[in-house]
Amino acid sequence: MPALPTILHLDADAFFVSVEQAHDPSLRGKKCAVGGRERGIISSASYEARACGVYTPMPTARALKVCPDLILISHGFGRYGEVSRQMFDLCETLTPYVQRSSVDEGYLDLAPCGFKSTEDVERAARGLQRRIWDELQIPVSIGLASNKLVAQIASKLRKPRGFVVVPVGGESAFLAPLPIGKLPGVGTKTEEHLVAHGITHVRDLFARDESELAAICGRQWRELLAAARGEDDRPVETADEDAKSYSQQETFKADIRDFAEVERIAKRMIDELLPKIRADGKRVRTMTLKVRYPDFSQESHGTSLESATDLEAPFYPLVPVLLRAAWRKCLPLRLVCVRFSSVEDGPAQLEMFAQDEEKRRRLATVLDRLNLRGRATIVQHGHQLAKRRAPH
Repeated sequence: MPALPTILHLDADAFFVSVEQAHDPSLRGKKCAVGGRERGIISSASYEARACGVYTPMPTARALKVCPDLILISHGFGRYGEVSRQMFDLCETLTPYVQRSSVDEGYLDLAPCGFKSTEDVERAARGLQRRIWDELQIPVSIGLASNKLVAQIASKLRKPRGFVVVPVGGESAFLAPLPIGKLPGVGTKTEEHLVAHGITHVRDLFARDESELAAICGRQWRELLAAARGEDDRPVETADEDAKSYSQQETFKADIRDFAEVERIAKRMIDELLPKIRADGKRVRTMTLKVRYPDFSQESHGTSLESATDLEAPFYPLVPVLLRAAWRKCLPLRLVCVRFSSVEDGPAQLEMFAQDEEKRRRLATVLDRLNLRGRATIVQHGHQLAKRRAPH
């Protein structure tokens, strides 16, 4: 029997907005986005809003200037988690091998289903796509391939409601004409670096010899070339989703009104969580900040980096943005919580500026070891040393 494309990547289209549109169908076909109005950021935008220049994460104030008739929807966090659970429950009626990589996307391994042909696999996948729409009114895009890397890229090519199948053995041919930025781990800066060296599409990598690639791409050139060929042996993992996050929270002895003090505490949590993530050999992409008020009501806000990392620095600038988005009431805070999710393992992201990245990682690892040897923190970051004062 021929090899079949049995790895499925499912990606819900504009998930938060789609959930709100399912809750209120009058929003369909309109320029709308989910986000906080006061000092907030856009978490999800409809495709109509995206056509006007709205993107995520964009400050809400800027989004309203770009698209004055934008319909802004407050976050309905309870709905998102429940719809996500229902969506993945439907996935598990097709196969028990489901990996939830985030609230709105995941992988399915269809190999144990015993399909005899690619047509059978496609039929089952399309049936899942239809069922999610029929039962939840959530549009999803699907990529089918021989591995996770290619399936993920395929699912994002023809959104919304995309359906792309990459035949086994056709991975390299499928990837070759794509812009180089489509490869996982090639972020904006890396893409600009490669384009400046004449590598605009995936196929351009194959026109360079190994010495050229090493000079342009640094230590990660082999991983980049493997990705360009569509090589990926990572399995679909079905570990419990709760095990795929890192979090820390602090309940204050006295309620706090000082924005700068809460910001400092949240950054300290980053400093304490990232060494654990590095020690586990993991990387994280999504950061969520939750606040709780004296009346025990709470709000949270999250955003994702372009690619996963195990370093603190990329998350520091997100703290004030997420804190402003979550801290919407004019009340002091009782608790703050930082949570990292979208956990990844396996090969490092394809960072082209590997030397700087590797230097920061080595330094971070040395600091981890020094702090681990002492009973208290020996080496501290600047924001841990002094309390900065700023009005909320």
